[in-house]
Amino acid sequence: LIPSLIAGAEAKLIDMARRQASEPLPFHHRLQDAAARVPAAPAAEADTIDALRQEARRCNRCDLSCRATQTVFGEGPVDARIMIVGEQPGDQEDLAGRPFVGPAGRVFDEALAQAGLDRRALYVTNAVKHFKYEPRGKRRIHQRPNMGEV
Repeated sequence: LIPSLIAGAEAKLIDMARRQASEPLPFHHRLQDAAARVPAAPAAEADTIDALRQEARRCNRCDLSCRATQTVFGEGPVDARIMIVGEQPGDQEDLAGRPFVGPAGRVFDEALAQAGLDRRALYVTNAVKHFKYEPRGKRRIHQRPNMGEV
């Protein structure tokens, strides 16, 4: 194998140089800027759901905010009789900015349908608002948040 790899190395190098660079994944630029971020001092407590949503968008009190694409806040009527709280957003939720839209969300929607519940009548959120993951190549593998992050 080695001689054939060496023989084709120059042609492969030229081919790679000719190809255009691909656009990085959406979270790439936030990862690059993470080192420059300085945690903000805690703000005063918000007193409305919209104020909480805005506060969560600016939140950088833990390292999760540096690596996530965006904050995934809850959605649904604030006066809902039922609130569903998941652990944390997954990869698809992080990219979409909405809770329960990935593979677990599909299972969740099926369970709601079987229970006869309308998702639009529920308030759906996660205990942790940023996706915690371990990068593996081009994939982001879910990691369980620790107590401080929760």
